[in-house]
Amino acid sequence: MKDLHDILFLDIETVAAQSSFEKLTPRFQSLWKKKSQFFKEAEFQTPEELYDKAGIYAEFGKIVTIAVGYFVSNENDTLQLRVKAFSSHDEKLLLQEFRELISKHFNSKKLRLCAHNGKEFDFPYIGRRMLINEVTIPDALNLSGKKPWEVPHIDTMELWKFGDYKHFTSLDLLAGLFGIESSKDDIDGSQVNEVYYKEGDLNRITEYCKRDVMVLAQVFLRLNQMPMLEKEHITIL
Repeated sequence: MKDLHDILFLDIETVAAQSSFEKLTPRFQSLWKKKSQFFKEAEFQTPEELYDKAGIYAEFGKIVTIAVGYFVSNENDTLQLRVKAFSSHDEKLLLQEFRELISKHFNSKKLRLCAHNGKEFDFPYIGRRMLINEVTIPDALNLSGKKPWEVPHIDTMELWKFGDYKHFTSLDLLAGLFGIESSKDDIDGSQVNEVYYKEGDLNRITEYCKRDVMVLAQVFLRLNQMPMLEKEHITIL
């Protein structure tokens, strides 16, 4: 039970750095053209048309929301999940707030970060954007010089694969398999860029990100053959 309290579940939502290709500087327009020519869709779409994919790449995107969740136990030793989010149009500000949470409220030597496909996406994306924004990288994300087996992070996609690396399995698919309510009832990740730039609705994105973290934590429990939490044991801060 105590080990669960050293896990920080997280999910990020990212968008393109600019609202359109035309708003990029000439230098970054050229760089995006070079990047996008390797996309499989490049045969049918122009770099301008492919720009809505820019948010996937830390070099061309930015983070607008980081949602986190962590387990606590009440006086009856009942496990509970608390979820909160950092959201801002100012990426540097939300990265600083996220870093402060880790530094002040978690023991960095014991802390383990958990995300779905986090080792390929969330963790490196946060680290890269911290470098770009000149935010000091916390120990939990500073992987420089570490061997793969020395990295304590948890990836629920890896837990599901049992060593099979042939294909991607989405968090939503695992939620469906385990009978967990979907977090995609309003929007999904492919719509975040449009909701941010066309609707200007950061709050909608934030709520979606929080739901993803709740699903992530429940999936983690099921992957470890532990009972899921009832809704009354989940608190949104």
